[in-house]
Amino acid sequence: MADKDGNKIAKNYQTDVDFARKGGFYVKGMEDVDWGMKTRLAKIFSPVSGNTVMLAFDHGYFMGSTAGLERLDIAMPPLIPYVDVLMATRGALRTCIPPEFNKGIALRCSAGSSMMDEDLSHEVIAVNIEDAIRMNASCMAIQTFIGAPGEKSSIDNLCKTIDAGNRYGIPTLGVVAVGKNMERTPGFFKLATRMLAEFGAQIIKTYYCDDFEEITAACPVPIVVAGGKKVAEKEALTMAYLSMQGGARGLDMGRNIFQSDSPVGMAKAIGAIVHNQATVDEAYEIYVTEKNQPNK
Repeated sequence: MADKDGNKIAKNYQTDVDFARKGGFYVKGMEDVDWGMKTRLAKIFSPVSGNTVMLAFDHGYFMGSTAGLERLDIAMPPLIPYVDVLMATRGALRTCIPPEFNKGIALRCSAGSSMMDEDLSHEVIAVNIEDAIRMNASCMAIQTFIGAPGEKSSIDNLCKTIDAGNRYGIPTLGVVAVGKNMERTPGFFKLATRMLAEFGAQIIKTYYCDDFEEITAACPVPIVVAGGKKVAEKEALTMAYLSMQGGARGLDMGRNIFQSDSPVGMAKAIGAIVHNQATVDEAYEIYVTEKNQPNK
């Protein structure tokens, strides 16, 4: 085992140099995975832009009813045409989402304590591989708590899911969890994203931070940025723009879409940044135009 003492601090990220492994498949680091996994990745990441817009509405698995998600059956269907992937629990998908929408599915496969518990890091695998197959999951999402009391068990959940997914050609989305007592520094995110990728996760979901281009450069698989808490629309669009400029391959927006005063407008605006390289001002104009439509 490598001794951490005497290690040099990493400096040379070569952020101006593209990922070296390139060939017949366009998703970062996935050149050598099998055909079935590639078809699922192609349902997540657009073959045209190489990027993705995920719509996360899995908050209820530990928060219960959330503002904007009181009625999943009403709130979600109008947004689905404007996103690429739905990130949700199997219960929400089976009961509230019409299967004919046929979008990519990031299936929430970990679960744990409710938000009433001060430590959320002790999660378990809540969906087995057979049900993920029945759900036609494009990827399986596992929350991973680096630096928290439940770190070891959450890494075990992640690795077991990666192994199961590899057997059946289903990618694993490693979700970097940031609890209230955990740091949100570039050093933390460099550590967490790299660890999850080296464990074998095919996609990493994390937060935007300073020096983000170094984090994406050092991670050998695609990074999707979480939207986080609700902020003003222009602030959310600015974060989205900076994330994509910093090397992210997509956004996973939840509250900054479904809690907006124009959820469809925000979904369209995020899509313009992710897929069409829109500026913040261009995306904001899309949001405002949609918001001001009659009967909106």
